[in-house]
Amino acid sequence: MPYANNAGIHIRYEVEGTGPALVLQHGFTQCLEDWFECGYVAALGSRYRLILVDARGHGRSDKPHDEASYALDRRVTDVTAVLDAVGVEKAHFWGYSMGGWIGFGIARHAPQRVGSLVIGGAHPFASNQAAMRQWVRDGITGGGDALVAAFEKMAGPISASYAARVRTADLQAWLAVAQDRVGIEDMLGAMAMPCCIYVGEADPIFGQVKAAADGIPNARFFSLPGLLHLQAFVESSTVLTPVMEFLASASQGDRPIGK
Repeated sequence: MPYANNAGIHIRYEVEGTGPALVLQHGFTQCLEDWFECGYVAALGSRYRLILVDARGHGRSDKPHDEASYALDRRVTDVTAVLDAVGVEKAHFWGYSMGGWIGFGIARHAPQRVGSLVIGGAHPFASNQAAMRQWVRDGITGGGDALVAAFEKMAGPISASYAARVRTADLQAWLAVAQDRVGIEDMLGAMAMPCCIYVGEADPIFGQVKAAADGIPNARFFSLPGLLHLQAFVESSTVLTPVMEFLASASQGDRPIGK
């Protein structure tokens, strides 16, 4: 499996499909396999060259245990290191949850590397992650089964394969990942690339996501009635059509991106 080297941190990625380059960046506790399991790769692979990335601390990428390693600018350079490794100057980017936070980071730190941004279930405002850190600590003391049970109580049922990955995760790395986030909303008005922002209407962060979309010039926003945070990723059939329409319109008139 291929890896990109970002200042000594090895970032696993996979490339699937053909067409314009589209980076897929998963959320906290996930890995690139989730894009396969939830049907995104099957739906997108005939139209896009998909570049799937395991975020640091997740999947088969390296998992440092210090908080400094998970500063937003370092996570952004993980993505650009993967783009460099596959020879792509500019790509579309789709990130969900933590992946969406990284997307906002790209808009701040490396806007020249993206043709458009799709951000689901994420916002750029300050965020206290204490509850997530406590969940991870409870898993460290209580074990994998307790971790999965608590996760399902928060997020709803998860697949057996997802649960297996949660049980075997590097929880010290996850503890370092789950640091409080500082707000970067000051750059919303300068986000000139085409943007599509979406969120489940039952997601507790719905209001913040909508406020972020309202602050981006000409951003396209849609919501998913009745869906909680994790459901808005897992139930891909509700998401793919509007996002694919956005990506098609965002590409019109552009030079080819990352073929």
